Amino acid sequence: MKIQYDSEVDALYIEFKPLDPGTAENRELSEDVIANYGPDGKLAGLEILNASIVAGETLNKVVVEVSPVQHEAA
Repeated sequence: MKIQYDSEVDALYIEFKPLDPGTAENRELSEDVIANYGPDGKLAGLEILNASIVAGETLNKVVVEVSPVQHEAA
């Protein structure tokens, strides 16, 4: 998972899984929130426009990457 904030356009993007360029289907959930779905129909990411207003505070650059949990085979 990646979380990226672009202060120049005040947009926050939460990526649950990477998609190849041009493969996302975008659906507007509200005026400021857009969901991206992969070709399999599963949620791949969320884009939050006007993020500093939505978050209620001034945001700086935020990049968070979380690696998936590795499960041991039984």
